Amino acid sequence: MTPALRLLGRRRFAPLFVTQFLGAFNDNLFKTAMVLLVTYYVFSDPTREASFNAIAGGLFILPFFLFSALAGQLADSSDKARIIRLVKTAEILIMIVGAAGLLLQNIPMMLGALFAMGVHSSFFGPIKYAILPQHLARDEVLGGTGLVEAGTYAAILGGTMIGGLLAGQPHVAAAAVLGVAIVGRISGHFVPPAPPEPDAPPLRIDWHIVRSSITLVSATLHIPRLFLAIMSISFFWAIGALLAAQFPPLVKNVFDANEEVATLFLAIFSIGVMVGSVAINRLLAGNVSAKWAPVSALAMGAFVLHLYWMVKSWPDSVGALHGFSSWIALPGAGWVMVDLFGVAVAGGMFVVPLYAFLTTTVQKSQTARTVAANNIVNSGLMVVSALLLTVLIQLGVSVAETLLMVAIGCLGAAWLGWRLHKACD
Repeated sequence: MTPALRLLGRRRFAPLFVTQFLGAFNDNLFKTAMVLLVTYYVFSDPTREASFNAIAGGLFILPFFLFSALAGQLADSSDKARIIRLVKTAEILIMIVGAAGLLLQNIPMMLGALFAMGVHSSFFGPIKYAILPQHLARDEVLGGTGLVEAGTYAAILGGTMIGGLLAGQPHVAAAAVLGVAIVGRISGHFVPPAPPEPDAPPLRIDWHIVRSSITLVSATLHIPRLFLAIMSISFFWAIGALLAAQFPPLVKNVFDANEEVATLFLAIFSIGVMVGSVAINRLLAGNVSAKWAPVSALAMGAFVLHLYWMVKSWPDSVGALHGFSSWIALPGAGWVMVDLFGVAVAGGMFVVPLYAFLTTTVQKSQTARTVAANNIVNSGLMVVSALLLTVLIQLGVSVAETLLMVAIGCLGAAWLGWRLHKACD
């Protein structure tokens, strides 16, 4: 067992890992069940389906932009374990509404619950990274961060697959999301105390969302190395948001496949990021460094560019939607899966060291605020990308053309990664 994996047997890490795993699992179980339910069983129009996916993605991310400053202030000045328990209790209440939305196929209720889950995650997000330097030794932080990131994508994989399988069974999906929320609250009870550091600032919450967000981001981004790290991470998430939003309509309207294949796409992507998250820890031997970031970003762009070429050359639909077994037997399907996996592995290798960099560069008393500032910038770019995608779809831009935009965006991520490597390594 590697030193990083040994953390899974430690009380100072295991309950946090399980709690964040179940939170990410439930987010994606609910979101996937909702998206595929609407895409395959409610709407029958490609433009409405693509627009709904883009709107749902933006709505989940918007709370990170709105509430991350408040979450960062609260996390650095309070016991993080106590906040975890409060947040997980709120998840149970949110999933009661979400379960009702699935049962009734009520789109406003489902979107409302999705937004509320975004609020839940915006408060939990700074904690799951900021708590690591408190409970782990410095040489364990990169391994712990990699495990959290790999666990997150393993949870995305599991939630995505089960959500896809349950899209046509909303009553089972409703019971599942509520049950997972309850188990997550139980695991959160066992996270060890994480009181504020002695030099942590006193809790003075600024309820003015815009002002507090600007103040927090300004206090972080003036540090060049943090600016480069945060902008690099933001590019990654904006690119990932564009890809994830397009998967269901891409599968249905380009690759002529059903929700089984849409679930396969999301699963391959999740496995790839998980593999990349673990691999980069081995390559860096536990050292926090951005030296692999430029190559990883260029690799992402190359795989997306090849995926663009596959989409452009894919034959037109000739009949009913393919299921899993018939689609993977098609010529070119193997290359599409290789492209998805390659993008994801490179993405995991790109982003994990950057998160570890954020939490080890600043004092422990400032880690939650730093992660929160990162979340604000990340979510802002993701919301902008979701709005841009919605507008482009309405203007008639094809899925293939949006993939080309993603490939070009990877060049920007590579440039930022190179700048960070030169500045810090």
